Amino acid sequence: MKTKRFTAAQAVIQFLMRQHVERDGRRQPFFAGCLGIFGHGCIAGIGQALQQFPEFRYYMTKNEQGSVHVAAAFAKMNNRLRAFACVSSIGPGATNMVTGAALATVNRIPVLLLPGDIFARRNVGPVLQQLEHPLSQDISVNDCFRPVSRYWDRINRADQLMNCLPEVMRVLTSQAETGAVTLALPQDVQTEAFDYPTELFEDRVWYIPRPTPEPTLLTEAVEWIRASKKPLIVAGGGVIYSEAHTALARFAELTGIPVAETQAGKGALRYDHPQSLGAIGVTGTPGANITARDADLVIGIGTRYSDFTTASNTAFQNPKVRFININVAEFDAFKRSALPVVADARAALEALGKALRGWQVSGACRRRGQKFNRDWDIEVERIYNLNTSRPVNQGAVIGAVNDFARPQDVVIGAAGSLPGDLHKLWRTRDPKGYHMEYGYSCMGYEIAGGLGVKMAAPDREVYVMVGDGSWLMMSSELVTAIQEGYKLTVLLLNNHGFQSIGGLSRAIGSGGFGTRYRFRNGKTAQLDGEPVPVDYAANARSLGANVLGARDIPELKIALAKSRVQTQTTVIVIETSLEQRVPGYESWWDVPIAETSTRAAVKKARKNYERARAKERYYL
Repeated sequence: MKTKRFTAAQAVIQFLMRQHVERDGRRQPFFAGCLGIFGHGCIAGIGQALQQFPEFRYYMTKNEQGSVHVAAAFAKMNNRLRAFACVSSIGPGATNMVTGAALATVNRIPVLLLPGDIFARRNVGPVLQQLEHPLSQDISVNDCFRPVSRYWDRINRADQLMNCLPEVMRVLTSQAETGAVTLALPQDVQTEAFDYPTELFEDRVWYIPRPTPEPTLLTEAVEWIRASKKPLIVAGGGVIYSEAHTALARFAELTGIPVAETQAGKGALRYDHPQSLGAIGVTGTPGANITARDADLVIGIGTRYSDFTTASNTAFQNPKVRFININVAEFDAFKRSALPVVADARAALEALGKALRGWQVSGACRRRGQKFNRDWDIEVERIYNLNTSRPVNQGAVIGAVNDFARPQDVVIGAAGSLPGDLHKLWRTRDPKGYHMEYGYSCMGYEIAGGLGVKMAAPDREVYVMVGDGSWLMMSSELVTAIQEGYKLTVLLLNNHGFQSIGGLSRAIGSGGFGTRYRFRNGKTAQLDGEPVPVDYAANARSLGANVLGARDIPELKIALAKSRVQTQTTVIVIETSLEQRVPGYESWWDVPIAETSTRAAVKKARKNYERARAKERYYL
């Protein structure tokens, strides 16, 4: 047997370099390289290996959590067919990645994490940054990754890689099981050499199948659809990942079934497709939520039915409603006591289209959906033009960016009030033109995610929309974008606090407590003094960005035009109103309110809460 002598770290990099994926006859390398920060727990192992094999490109990020966000956005933009590895040292470097791991796993996005670990040989312990446990010597901070990883392993001997690495790839390339994969690498083991079989480093192709529906379940699904009077399709992220948008558009047009979109599924249809109802749920449109309330059949395609999609299980009120769930993951297909069609979204839509040839909804149902589409477009235009005052309305800012962006350009967001407003208002014209991280809604994802999107699609303009709260949490990967020459246009919306949670605080009767950036008031002892002055333009400029300011929509349009001709990352700072908000439509979200309180506003909110909660349903 032929062998190659590598350290464990060199063997990991050599293996990753030779992994490929193939779907629909298109083959490509799975890994684009490695992101991360070196420390004493990885610099002599993975760091040395990356230096020795520069063809596996290393990118120096500025925050380990940011590394994982960049990787997740890159993989999402590539429909989970490409990925990054992320390396960190032991201790805080590793635990900084835990939030990113949770984000990747919640969103079913493939990311490989390679945190350094404590010594396997133990004789020098406790080492710097080691967490000691009095009842076990086989625990480190990397055990924190177990519940937020789809696969977890610790390599205590160099030869264990031969069993582990194929399992790593099995999970990362599984459309049903993917998420964060954590491979904890003790710092001594990383540097130990072993004679590995050469077969471990041969090119390997992982085929991404398109499983078709089971015939009996397909037949039953067709019968359910034919018997329905008010069907509704809920398009989730699985439609995008499967590249099923064309099949969905054709299916919706031929059958007349209206389509509502989740956050991950937005872009599954163009905004002006006649059957498009737009966003559904808590951040949804009137047409989508009214149709959901009346639907007697809900066809969920690639959705996991989060509480924002289902309005905390109040969205579907028809007493006879049934569910058909098309999902590549069995776990999601069985939700809501549905008829589970475990299949690839595109394959399932094509099969359903053939089986339903000639059938369509009633003329009244089709016309109703089309009217909802037209009416919503009028409402969007109204909100886009709410630009007469200063500070400006956030909806008008979204409108200005949407009107300026080309169809192929990408808008990205993650947290605060922006995801809800973008979900409702952004007019999608390309299935990859809307990139929202809302499974975990992680503050700080926006700029790092924007970098990941740009790395995946360098020919597209990327518009990062971020509030001042998320900016203050993590803007550090702006420096990485500048260092690597990836141009972003960042819209920094300054509303002097946490707008989304502030609005929620007022809704539950707490009046925005603790959600504004204000000084401590000596008289009230609360944070309700004068506003805290933060110079965001100077902050962005100090990080190396080109900075532009805008006080109103006409100035914003000028700034956008200037940014387009720039070759470097540009940050546009604009103040937006904390009070003016895009309304909710025909929906509700379960946020429990204090059952007892001395505040009259809280008591009133509790009564409203109890009335709304009575509409929550079990679908058995």
